[in-house]
Amino acid sequence: MVEEIENEVSQVLVHIQSGNNFLLSGGAGSGKTYSLVQVIKKVIEISPISIVACMTYTNSAVREIEERVNHSNLKVSTIHDFLWDNIKSFHKDIQSSLIEIINDENYKTKSPDGTVGMDYYDNLTEPIRYRQGARIRDGIISHDEVIELASYMFKKYAKLGEILKDKYPFIFVDEYQDTHPAVIEILLNLSNKDSKRNIVGLFGDAMQSIYDEGVGDVNSYIDSGKILEVKKIQNRRNPQSIITLANTLRNDGIQQKPSADLNAPNMISGQVKQGSIRFIYSDNNDLNYIKSKIEWNFSNAKETKELNLTHNLIASKAGFGNLMEIYDKDPIMNLKIDIVKKIKDNEKKGNPDSISEEATFGDVVDIVALQDRQKNLRKTQIIALHSDLYNKVKDLPFTTVRKIYLDKDNLLDDKKENKSDENRTGSKRDSLIRHLFKIYHNVNLYQNKQYNEFIRTTQFPIVSIQSKIELKSIIELMSSRTHLTIGEVIEFAHERRICFKDDSFNRFIENNEYLYERVKNVLFSEFINLYNYLEGYTPFSTQHKIKGAEFDNVLVVLDNGGWNKYNFEYLFDTNIFSTLDASKKKSYPGILSRTQKIFYVCCTRAKENLVVFYHNPSQQIIDNAKNLFSGNVLKV
Repeated sequence: MVEEIENEVSQVLVHIQSGNNFLLSGGAGSGKTYSLVQVIKKVIEISPISIVACMTYTNSAVREIEERVNHSNLKVSTIHDFLWDNIKSFHKDIQSSLIEIINDENYKTKSPDGTVGMDYYDNLTEPIRYRQGARIRDGIISHDEVIELASYMFKKYAKLGEILKDKYPFIFVDEYQDTHPAVIEILLNLSNKDSKRNIVGLFGDAMQSIYDEGVGDVNSYIDSGKILEVKKIQNRRNPQSIITLANTLRNDGIQQKPSADLNAPNMISGQVKQGSIRFIYSDNNDLNYIKSKIEWNFSNAKETKELNLTHNLIASKAGFGNLMEIYDKDPIMNLKIDIVKKIKDNEKKGNPDSISEEATFGDVVDIVALQDRQKNLRKTQIIALHSDLYNKVKDLPFTTVRKIYLDKDNLLDDKKENKSDENRTGSKRDSLIRHLFKIYHNVNLYQNKQYNEFIRTTQFPIVSIQSKIELKSIIELMSSRTHLTIGEVIEFAHERRICFKDDSFNRFIENNEYLYERVKNVLFSEFINLYNYLEGYTPFSTQHKIKGAEFDNVLVVLDNGGWNKYNFEYLFDTNIFSTLDASKKKSYPGILSRTQKIFYVCCTRAKENLVVFYHNPSQQIIDNAKNLFSGNVLKV
């Protein structure tokens, strides 16, 4: 049976035959991956001797595309693997370039030895290597360094761009909006400095660019004529009620329609499903009460999801409350924040505090707190309640304690879309949490019999039958040691070569001893609960985590969670701008845009039913919700 070619794919093929780069834009549920696969198949058919490169983010997406095309001329890889593959043969250039960016203050890649000489790697027994964890001193780089190194080298060596075009006449990028701007620059600028061209194709949706580190959109490339856009307006996932709602949120000209395919998932008996949307509000913020009124089966994580912008309400339910408490509500670090704010206020008033460079944290707390009766009372209460924590830092230099920064994003960053991507560029997870993910991921690789991937990501030498037996015993021990603490598991994994403590981890622990002293005593089973939550194995999720996922029933909880990057009031109260002060008016467009995008992504996850909950909204918000939700607004 001949596969019918979509209209949008036909338009893309015209651009390809004309030698033009292109962008296929499609809203949620439009089947962009299906279009990507069709384009790849047609290109291989048209140009059977050409090598086609396809970049995507997750290893699971790589496998999906490979399975759907399965051709020797197709090279599918993650973005990081693609970049490394195109520079890895130039050993001397890599070595000198890495040293140059280590010494360049404009780059984040740094050595534990500080500024280094050009002979830094002369004694290496192997070339620079790309692995899961960076050990810069040993010539091992990781995900973040690959982006910087490749960008630097493509700028420095024009020949790399020429080689790339010769090697890959066609390069396609899936989910382009989340791609680092440096990658897009390599493909569309640095590799196209001469008359020789290859075809670059981007697939994605700017409305779903919810990560700050991604390029977001490529409007500047469209405006300059470097790429031509094709819009895909069908929707195969959502019922009509959600399509209508989602269209009101878009501002890029894409207005989706139900698919003409009668077999599409959102069709039934030749008609698009209607589905249901509801906006509910209450002065009661008890989510258990709210969910009792919705009457869904929230225990079924595959069919029903509760989406929150904040993790705080989820942590205790999902079983990682102690870790959340450490990262989000550490009393001593909150006291430090109060002290630092007071110092800055005094400096602004022209009355700087007389604090010596040798002062300890305890000294500064006493000096500043005594100036303010309320602060002194707060200090006394905190120390009385948390003397064990205070004693850990009171004798440390104030300059050291001042640099300690705890944030729940460092624990819970949701940018990862796949359990193998814990080191994806731009992650806010700190190096301690990343390390724990690597440990548990490596254990899972072995248990799932993904032995080749296990060997690539660990340092355990499998050289004999005996070593295989030893490895099996180690994994069984690790799997049964969830009653041990996080610190004990880290040491065990390091000693048994399952996961070495790399540069990033060691540097982090050296600079964050207070945090590590707290985290290492938490049971490892609590980290496993965190892992399961972030990987989607619970009924709870945050609104960032679920891009690309879909569920029958979706509850969206509109709670800013203390984040100043989002504001749902801006989204629902169209008159609020006039009430803002000058500073907030300046940040308003960016906050509104981010909020619209995260809300769009959330609403379009629902295949059947959507409920949006807003706690204690104003009348203006209620009135605008009635317009957005076609009158389906209810107080509970």
